[in-house]
Amino acid sequence: MSETDLALSVPEPTKQPERPKLLQILGPGLITGASDDDPSGIATYSQAGAQFGYDLGWTLLFSWPLMCAIQEISARIGRVTGAGIAGNLKRHYPVSVVYSLVSLLVVANTINLGADLGAMAAALKLLIGGPMLFYVALFGIASVLLEAFVRYSRYVSVLKWLTLSLFAYVGTAFVVGLPWSTVARHLMVPHIQWNGAYFTVVVAILGTTISPYLFFWQAEEEVEEVEERDGAEPLERAPEQAPAEFQRIRWDTYIGMALSNAVALFIVLTTAATLNAHGMTDIQTSSQAAQALRPIAGQFVFLVFGLGIIGTGLLALPVLAGSAAYALGEVFGWRVGLAHTVPRAKAFYATIAIATLVGGILNFTPIDPIKALFWSAVINGVVAVPVMALMMHLSSHREAMGTFKLHIGLKVVGWVATCVMAAAAIGMFATMAA
Repeated sequence: MSETDLALSVPEPTKQPERPKLLQILGPGLITGASDDDPSGIATYSQAGAQFGYDLGWTLLFSWPLMCAIQEISARIGRVTGAGIAGNLKRHYPVSVVYSLVSLLVVANTINLGADLGAMAAALKLLIGGPMLFYVALFGIASVLLEAFVRYSRYVSVLKWLTLSLFAYVGTAFVVGLPWSTVARHLMVPHIQWNGAYFTVVVAILGTTISPYLFFWQAEEEVEEVEERDGAEPLERAPEQAPAEFQRIRWDTYIGMALSNAVALFIVLTTAATLNAHGMTDIQTSSQAAQALRPIAGQFVFLVFGLGIIGTGLLALPVLAGSAAYALGEVFGWRVGLAHTVPRAKAFYATIAIATLVGGILNFTPIDPIKALFWSAVINGVVAVPVMALMMHLSSHREAMGTFKLHIGLKVVGWVATCVMAAAAIGMFATMAA
């Protein structure tokens, strides 16, 4: 046999599929988790650290698996069905229920948009001076224009890079210096205070980390991924793609939620080591936290903390406005999606613009932004529980998910998350009545 015949007779080695690169895996879950640490969330975590020191750090460890479960379920619904949460709820449940939940979501998101715009403007004013209301308008207009006129794939890349702004809060924790043995002891052995003020902040943290707009956004971004990626199909039509896609969703979600809660934890620890240690326990906004840090931790920590507020706000604004527009659009049957141009999805982009505009206008009115944000949290608490319960029911039934209904592990943790949020909502109303 000649060398040529021998070469032809030897089978070529099987080509192993390329492992996806980390940045290709990270997408909807990373952006969703990072947007959870918005300026309003920073205010909540700063308040927790300033008021209770290291005592509430355990809540961020406790909520991580719950966040992972409910966000993975959200992503699975979008990837399997090719439709978002609102679209699936409309298919399987009474329209009146869906209209009510989506209306409350839009109201809560709009208030949250206003609070975040105000916090970003206040942070920029602290850093460089100037008119706060002008900055509110500037940030709002910039966010809407980026969503409307930057191609989806490029815009997602920008949002991914903006997640790096979260590491500002990791840096500040190391700069101020933490008593790590004390931190570890409080994380491993929770020190629970049996009083209304303590449980009010616990409820606020849970409501901040597990919010309805995050469910809607991550599901819809999976739908966008299907429409943008060559060869991708909803899994109900292309079940052979399921193993790889579920693995990607799982890693993306777990890493994104871990980043979210780690950053929140570092904010709690930083403010505990500085503000609480110096008796400054009354912090209401993220800009107040930044300003209070200046005389205690120094100019550098103040600058990093303030810039982080702006960076996280730029990440959160499109998620808040976009999730409202997705939900409203699916309910009314509009063409939705950031992958569409403005002329092809006019109502969708109009909703983004109007929600941002109304949120911005709240900063020009006598409405107390702290009280507005409080009522936003109340509305989120009302919306989260029924939405989560419906999602759990939906994702566990063959009629909606086909052969991809939830496995027992995810189902158990998802229902635990739902029950925890129900308890948090009851606790919230109990503390309001007290």
